[in-house]
Amino acid sequence: MNTQNGICSQPVNSVLSVETAAKDSTGRLRERKECSDAEEDNSNKVLKDTLRLRTEEMDQREVLSSYCAEHPHLPKPPDVMTTKTISSARVRRRKLKANQENLTDPMGPWSSTDSLQGDGASWPPISSTDVLQNGQNAADSALSDSGRDVSTSGDQEGGLSDPEGKNTNLYDPTVCRAKIQLPPLQPSGPSPAAELCAASTSLKTSNQIDRDCEDYEAAGRVGSEHLHSNHCDSRLSETMVSDNTSLNSMKSTFSVLNPIRPRDARNRSFLEGSVLGHGALLGAGELDRYFPERRAGVYIVTWNMQGEKDFPSNLDDLLLPLDAEIAQDLYIIGVQEGCADRREWEIRLQETLGPYYVMLYAAAHGVLYLSVFIRRDLIWFCSEVEHATVTTRIISQIKTKGAVGVSFTFFGTSFLFITSHFTSGENKVYERILDYNKIIEALTLPRMLPDTNPYRSVASDVTTRFDEVFWFGDFNFRLSKDRAGVEVILKDELGSDMGPLLQYDQLSKEMKDGAIFKGFQEAPIHFLPTYKFDIGYDVYDTTSKQRTPSYTDRILYRSRQKDDIKVVRYSCCSSVKTSDHRPVIGIFQVKLQPGRDNIPLGAGQFDRDLYLEGIRRRITRELKWKEAMKNQKNSSVCSIS
Repeated sequence: MNTQNGICSQPVNSVLSVETAAKDSTGRLRERKECSDAEEDNSNKVLKDTLRLRTEEMDQREVLSSYCAEHPHLPKPPDVMTTKTISSARVRRRKLKANQENLTDPMGPWSSTDSLQGDGASWPPISSTDVLQNGQNAADSALSDSGRDVSTSGDQEGGLSDPEGKNTNLYDPTVCRAKIQLPPLQPSGPSPAAELCAASTSLKTSNQIDRDCEDYEAAGRVGSEHLHSNHCDSRLSETMVSDNTSLNSMKSTFSVLNPIRPRDARNRSFLEGSVLGHGALLGAGELDRYFPERRAGVYIVTWNMQGEKDFPSNLDDLLLPLDAEIAQDLYIIGVQEGCADRREWEIRLQETLGPYYVMLYAAAHGVLYLSVFIRRDLIWFCSEVEHATVTTRIISQIKTKGAVGVSFTFFGTSFLFITSHFTSGENKVYERILDYNKIIEALTLPRMLPDTNPYRSVASDVTTRFDEVFWFGDFNFRLSKDRAGVEVILKDELGSDMGPLLQYDQLSKEMKDGAIFKGFQEAPIHFLPTYKFDIGYDVYDTTSKQRTPSYTDRILYRSRQKDDIKVVRYSCCSSVKTSDHRPVIGIFQVKLQPGRDNIPLGAGQFDRDLYLEGIRRRITRELKWKEAMKNQKNSSVCSIS
């Protein structure tokens, strides 16, 4: 029985084992199929979620594009994303949705407005374009990873893993900061055309008023009320003119200064400047900018004041005549027998010339005064100023006769201005020639300033050491004719032809013979003799001495190069009658040359105290005039018919 049972039981057990194995195999197949179905369902779900996410992103991008600032798109990072879990994808979607909500909220911390107005907060602003771009990259990575095995280890914070295992956070501030690139601002429209208000077509840049006033006036025309309000004098603003230089400087927030490039600031040197170098302060570039035709205006006045204490009530006719087309760049005023209060005289000059000019230098020798005024925007191009004096009196303590010389270099052109008072007397021609020779030999100029052309200089003649020389004053040369004969000529209708008188002029004869003022020239004279008048009247000397009318007050000039000096005007100021001499005026156009920066520069020095006092008096005078006009307007006269 046991044998039979053993024999019979073995087949049964085999069958059972086979059935069990079949069942196990069928179960494992069913389980594998179920797992495969589950994986396929999960993959399809991830794919559907990703497609839905991309659709939402595209819709959100269309919504944001209507009001979000547009920024340059950055290139996509390379697709190095590894496998991601389903939970990490959900976290990314939640963060993306939160960022999109913050972007759409105008008051949110990540709004595009705050990103432009932020001032260095702990988290830099992220533009909407960058967030959408990151979401796009995440979606693409999810699509590419949908068919791969899913891993539960790794990124639970929404970060991305690179092939080397280093995490890169999409919302890292440093990454976002590198991606923010704002486009350059573009003007909303073309700038309005600026019109010139110059009264004359021949007006040149070198003869216009200061550029700061031009810029303010031009700014007022284009609507800058703030700059225009700085002008308190409406009458000055009506006469302002503009130029291309000022208009170009206004393109940068109405700046009144021309821009300087860093390269120019690095290369500019004030010790070893080149004549043709772009960075030289006195070079051709700066000279052409201020003087396109390379000619500067020089206004010269010589006047024997006869020691009078009383000044004319108004010096405008002397320095700023209305019949002159433009104001000049340099004003040189030489006085003989000046008033006792020299400082008061200089203040009156500053008051008359106004805020556009400053006194560069002033020198004196007894009662001989020499004042140099220059446009305030040109003082930077002047060297240090030197002066020297010479007395021609036997007793040197008496300083009524002699000369005062002032010299300086302007750009690359050297100037010498001399005012002198020679020996008086109708027949003392020889003594006046001696005075001239003593002055040219004893005037020790220049001292520290380099000679611009030493090969043409003569040690015994100071006038040969400078490019441009102006010599003016009371030379005391007379007409070699008696008083009666001169009066007969004056009674004739001379008009502008003074030849009948000048044929008796002692100075013209001596210059023609080469005895005095060698190399000098004088403009044609078309005005009556300036000496000697009764004070306050247009009548020649009626005293017992009956002095002969003469051309004692003269202005002469000399230049190293021919035609460097052109005469614009040569006349007398007949409206000033406080002396027995009439002031003589000369206006010249002088050619300038570029220079080197190896000269001792004046560094913009001028008499500041004199300037402030002169402007204060000018303002006071203006206020008094306005008050008088107001009172005159308010006054009324009643009449009974």
